[in-house]
Amino acid sequence: MNIKEVTVRQVAMKLKQPFQTANGLVVTRDTLIIEVYDHDGHVGYGECVAFADPFYTPETTTTAWDMLKHFILPVIQKAQIDHPNQVHRTLSGIQGHQMAKAGIETAMWDLYAKQLNKPLKDIIGGTYNHVESGVVLSLTDDLASQVKTYMKKGYKRYKLKVQKGQERETIEQAKELLGDLPIMFDGNGIYEPEDMLHLTKLDDLNLHMIEQPFRQDDFYYHHQLKKEMKTRICLDESITSEHDAFQAIELDAADTINVKLGRVGGYEVAKMIHEYAKVANMPLWCGGMLETGIGRAHNVILASLEQFKLPGDLSESERYWEHDIIKQPFKVTDGLVELPTKPGIGVQVDQKRLEKLTVRQFDFDMKTTQQL
Repeated sequence: MNIKEVTVRQVAMKLKQPFQTANGLVVTRDTLIIEVYDHDGHVGYGECVAFADPFYTPETTTTAWDMLKHFILPVIQKAQIDHPNQVHRTLSGIQGHQMAKAGIETAMWDLYAKQLNKPLKDIIGGTYNHVESGVVLSLTDDLASQVKTYMKKGYKRYKLKVQKGQERETIEQAKELLGDLPIMFDGNGIYEPEDMLHLTKLDDLNLHMIEQPFRQDDFYYHHQLKKEMKTRICLDESITSEHDAFQAIELDAADTINVKLGRVGGYEVAKMIHEYAKVANMPLWCGGMLETGIGRAHNVILASLEQFKLPGDLSESERYWEHDIIKQPFKVTDGLVELPTKPGIGVQVDQKRLEKLTVRQFDFDMKTTQQL
């Protein structure tokens, strides 16, 4: 792929409003932006979506920074990468650290598509020109005012963050505002086996789905809950690899999977999960991680794959940012996001703003062993 240099930046972007889940509060989004340069002047962009604190996954911006600098990029440097689909196998000797791996892998897919002068959507086999968008409401959101704004945009599905024991109150409040629009809630793994009966009693609310009620490493109780409820059960944190998805499908532990590029390690694994789901006739959807426009572009492209049949967490840029780091922020119109049609991820990065927001960076010369 003719790679010359890789730049890794840590950027800090303040959210328009703090984002609160049952597990953590995000006020400023620290994220890593990865730039991969070739010798012909092309640059591919990826985003490592780990948070600053390990409340969602064990990975953080700090661990990802160190893994990229000291392990992942040196391995790629020694390998002969001719196609981005080789990155996953090349890095298979490094255990875990999917978000760090996804940051470089997605950047290389963007670069590869730009080298071919084709939209990345076409390279990965995307079929949709528009994708349906849902929106996530955090625990700090004023439901009434926020819902009014999002309904004007036509968002297709509303995801609630909830407190254990207060789900019904929150959901019923949302139903009064949203009527028959699809509503779901995200458990973020806070429930225990003894909460099984409590969860089944929410079946009468006719929710769109319940996402990740039990802990990350649990397939058994998700399977048990799925047997007891007509409401869809979705897995999120449990799915970190293609094998996790295979197990979830074979063990009948979920009705759907929330696929996040960062959590599974990039496009190659996400496409494997897509193929499993296609065979099983399981609908998928694309989750979000408070990404910048770079990560959001990759998410929208992933959601263009055929089996992504449910609205994803693909809110427009202004949902989170006063000023994004791309020059043409994503918009939601009638609940739809349009796929970029320009080469690669199809967005123009605001390089001056990116540099202004950079907290630290390192440059990795792919032709030498001594790094800057």
